[in-house]
Order: sequence, then C-alpha cells, then structure tokens
Amino acid sequence: MFEEGEHIRVVLWGGAFLGLLFGAVAQRLEFCISGGLREWWRENDPRRAAAVLLALAVVILGTQFLAGTGRIDLSEALYYQPVFSWLLIPFGGLLFGYGMILARGCGSRALVLLGDGNLRSLVVLLSLAIGAGMVLTGPLASWRQSLAEKTSLSLETFPPAIPHYLGALGLPSTLAWVIPSLLLAGLLLWAALGPLGLRKHPWQMAGAVAIGLLIPTGWFVTSVLGADDFDPVRVESLTFVAPITDSLQYLLLSTGLSASFGITVVAGILVGALITSLATRSFELRSYKTPGETLRSLGGGLLMGIGGPLALGCSVGQGLTGLGTLALSSFLAVTGILLGALLALRGPLWTRDP
Repeated sequence: MFEEGEHIRVVLWGGAFLGLLFGAVAQRLEFCISGGLREWWRENDPRRAAAVLLALAVVILGTQFLAGTGRIDLSEALYYQPVFSWLLIPFGGLLFGYGMILARGCGSRALVLLGDGNLRSLVVLLSLAIGAGMVLTGPLASWRQSLAEKTSLSLETFPPAIPHYLGALGLPSTLAWVIPSLLLAGLLLWAALGPLGLRKHPWQMAGAVAIGLLIPTGWFVTSVLGADDFDPVRVESLTFVAPITDSLQYLLLSTGLSASFGITVVAGILVGALITSLATRSFELRSYKTPGETLRSLGGGLLMGIGGPLALGCSVGQGLTGLGTLALSSFLAVTGILLGALLALRGPLWTRDP
C-alpha cells in the first residue's frame, strides 16, 4: 500500500490527528471518566457518566463491526495476549481507580488539563510516568513478571474475548460478534439516553459519539494503514499509561528512541486541548493552593502509574478501548477500576475533596 517506511509516517500522523481531535473534544466536553463517576456517585449528576457510556457504546459497535467484517485484525492486540494474570489485572485496576479519584482525573484528563493551563496536572503526569516506569522496566518489573507467571491464565484453553467464547460454544462467527455487540451497546445506549438523561444534552451526545469513533479509527490506523510484512507497527488504539511514560523517555532520549503511535497521540492531545482552550478563551494558568493538594496529585499519579501496567491499561485504555474488543481481561480490569473508584468516593477509604 505504501512505499518502504511510509506506513510508519502515516501511523504517526494518524496518531497525532486522533490525539488532536480527542484533546479538542475532551476539552470542550470535559470528558472524564473519574469526574463522571465523582459527579454521579457523590453529587447525583450523571451527565458526564452518561457521556462515557454513550462513547463506550459507539466504541463497541465500531470496533466489533471492523473486527467482525475482517477490516481490522485484533489478534495481535494487547488485550488478546496468550496469557494474563487473573490477580494483577483486577488489582492493578483497583490501584488505578483509587489513584484517578485521588488525583482528580486519569492520565488522559491530565493531558487535557495541562493543555488548558492546569499546572497541577503536570505533577500527576510526571508521577504517573515514574510509577509506570518502575513497573514496566524499573525495580518493580521483576516482581510484576514473577507474580504474573504464578497467577497466569492461558487463553489456549480459555478464549480471549466474548465472541471467541461464543464461537467455541458453536455459535456461527457472524452471530458470535453481532449478538454481544448489539446487546451491550443497546444496554449502554438505553442507560445513557434514557435513565441518565443524556438526550437532554445534544452537544454532550455529539462529543461522546466523536470520542467513541476515535478508538475504532485508531485500530484501523495501526492495523490496516500500519500493516507491513517486513516492518509491522504495533496494533493498538487509544491508551495512555505506557504512552505517557514513553513520551517522557522520548523527550529525554529521543536520539536513541523512535516515535510511536502512542507518543504522537499524547502530543496531539496536548496541542488539541491548548488550541481549543486558547480559541475559546478558557486557558488559565492554575496551580496548587495547599501542600495537601500536591500530595494528592503525587499519590494519585503514582498509584495510576503502578496500577495501569498491571491492569494492562487505564480507564480509557481498558474502560473504552479494551472493552470495545470485548476481551474478558478488560472486564476484569474495569471491575477493578470501578471498585477502586468506589472505595475512594464512597467506601471505607474514601477521600475528601481538598
């Protein structure tokens, strides 16, 4: 399809464009999973949570349509890896969920806020990158690998996703992806537009649909436009813990590293949020008022950085992108994230707002 090396440039520019759109839409929509949960569970305002559910419905329909019709190949995706830890994935999700409430936003939200002038989010991003680096390649990496091996679950005997599971039970392949996709997406659409009342907010609806469409598009960019027999690009879509860490390393060691899809997505989000905030005159430099706020950002970012790699993704990487693949490991991770958020918001370890 492309000349030698050109497919990599297409993927990098594709990531930057998707990040630009995500940053712009998320800045105007205030799209935030942790913020949506906070407002829903503490303030009884489900509007932002409903936008997340609508986005997830679009992600499921778009991803499963592309995968089920053979337009993209998810077999090499992180969520379909041959083995995964039945312990570390939900435990990592638990840490991440608690951390994102403590830091008042996940990694993607911190990127958008930084583009909006919020300097507190820079502390969140730096501590997240440090925590993730410790787990991925630093002093905690050997512990992670050892514990993962002891608690691994092989997908050779346990199908990686719901469509594979239904196919193994004898359901025709087309029905195996159509039925769960329509059922889950239909339930999410009903909840978002019905009981949670998002239909009363057309701009939030449009923004949620736009963000939902970005994730299947990301799969298409890396799986199709990035396909090359001799120099393949990693098959992925929007996720933020590892890319934020990679972005920091790239800033420090760019002569020894190559840019990636995730790095250009991160850069695109910053630029998109900055341009939008300047265009709408909402850009404002903000910082901390008390040492306690600083500690919350440091602790929350560190917990997200440690938990994200264990869970194989963040609230967007697993909560939207992963669930869009209907991978069973993603349901485990999201269960952990929601439980962690619940503990921070309403459980015995709940955190007070500064």
